[in-house]
Amino acid sequence: MTGAHERAINQLLESFDDPARRDVVREMLESVANVGPSAASTNDLEVAATALNEILDAAELFGRFESRRKLAVFGSARTAVDSPLYAMAQEFSRAMAARGWMTVSGAGPGIMEASAKGAGLENTLGVNIDLPFEQGANPYIDVESRLVAMKYFFTRKVAMTRPSNAFVIFPGGLGTMDEVFEVLTLLHTGKTTPAPVVLMDVPGGTFWQRWRAFLDDEVVAGNYVDADGVNLTRTFSNVADGVEEIERFYSNYQGFALADYRATLRLHRPPTTEQLAALGRRFPAFDEGAGMRVNNEQSLEFDFDGRRYASLRQLIDVVNTY
Repeated sequence: MTGAHERAINQLLESFDDPARRDVVREMLESVANVGPSAASTNDLEVAATALNEILDAAELFGRFESRRKLAVFGSARTAVDSPLYAMAQEFSRAMAARGWMTVSGAGPGIMEASAKGAGLENTLGVNIDLPFEQGANPYIDVESRLVAMKYFFTRKVAMTRPSNAFVIFPGGLGTMDEVFEVLTLLHTGKTTPAPVVLMDVPGGTFWQRWRAFLDDEVVAGNYVDADGVNLTRTFSNVADGVEEIERFYSNYQGFALADYRATLRLHRPPTTEQLAALGRRFPAFDEGAGMRVNNEQSLEFDFDGRRYASLRQLIDVVNTY
């Protein structure tokens, strides 16, 4: 980066009052200034520029609704309007909207349309994908103020998963499989904060049953992942049960933070002395080092190695019974 670039960047940042924001923007600008002499092709730079613009567009949209919890809904674009799954998706988002939640929809047809229709214009955020066979957004999306369009699937997944506090997934094809495994990978590796994942099917349906059998019989049995690693989902065939699962997840648990291998669970109701001792016995790996304790903010602190996210989910389930 040349001295001229440095001076230009400093001039652009003069109006930034927030030091943290200024540092982030400086890093972005310095990256841009350094691409000139790099070996990256022009086509690669075009991909990077498009991806950055798409992520920033989504951040601006979701930032306007930061205070509201969000439900990301995934499922087939081919689900017909008269399908029981369409009715379930519509009912699910309607029930969540009544509880103050917003629905994050792919903005297309099928399950995406059903969820947007159920939530309503004021409670739906759309993240569309540009495809030649799926033109435009469904009529239940406010395209003027609650929709962003993406060229790339990877930016779309970032936009839909990163701000979401819960996930409900209906049967679908390759895109839905991509999304469900993306969510599970993020949760399993701690690249997103803990969140409930609800798999919905019609009564008697076998879609998720066979999907889970494949994971157990091939992926877990083949030692590609530990058994606990696939226990981050709950399957339901009744909308009320699925909604209750999400409400139960946030009945006491409020948030998670990790710094220097020390984790913090923000809770409505911290554990009592007796409950804290019981947690230590049940989750001994979390009670090592400085041990489990309730801090001055009435949050639960414990040791965390950044790997045991399935156990973390079990811990959240326990504290939600308090």
